Amino acid sequence: MPNEPQRDPFVEGEGAAQKNIPAEGNPYQEGTEDYALWSAGHERVASAMEAEESEGT
Repeated sequence: MPNEPQRDPFVEGEGAAQKNIPAEGNPYQEGTEDYALWSAGHERVASAMEAEESEGT
C-alpha cells in the first residue's frame, strides 16, 4: 500500500537505544543499508546517554 508509513531504521535504532535495547538487537540483516542506519541511530543515542552518565547528570 502506498499510504503505509515508511519505516526509518535510523529512528528505530535511536528508539531502541532509549529503551536500553543492546546494539546486538538490530533486527536488520548485517551488511544492509538498513542495518547500518539502525546501528548509526543506536550509536548516536547510546553515546549521548553514556556521556550524560559520565558527567553525572
